[in-house]
Amino acid sequence: MAVSNLDMHALFVLGDLRAKLVKQFQSRFVYITEQNAEGIYIAELDTETALVVDDKPGLKLKVGDHFSASVLPSREGGKLDIKFRDIKLTVYGLGDYAFVTTADGHGIVFKEGHSVVMVFAAHQQLQEGLTKTLKAVTGKAAKWRKGELVTFKASE
Repeated sequence: MAVSNLDMHALFVLGDLRAKLVKQFQSRFVYITEQNAEGIYIAELDTETALVVDDKPGLKLKVGDHFSASVLPSREGGKLDIKFRDIKLTVYGLGDYAFVTTADGHGIVFKEGHSVVMVFAAHQQLQEGLTKTLKAVTGKAAKWRKGELVTFKASE
């Protein structure tokens, strides 16, 4: 039988990461990207129309039917489960994410395997060059060569 627990270190690290995600959704326009060898998928969320629910005691964040993030117990001491579309990402701690900032806004890039997912809070709605802008932001943490993820520069 598997034993799951949420240790204090995981609670602080992952709880703090979840709190930073909540801050991302305080911007009106949030862009979520998924980038892998096949290409990039981009979704724009308008937080005025997508209900943002921050359940602090339950350590869960839910944004409409589009996105959710939950701190959960695991064998390793804790994990952050992120769900977006058909994507399920699990972040166990340091090294799996990076914070990026540009003139257009700020984001958190998550890595799992050969894919990255970014949650980007824009200062204003991105009108032109959406794909180019978001690829450049992701490129501050993840470097791609010939469609393959070759390096990931984690923040912590």
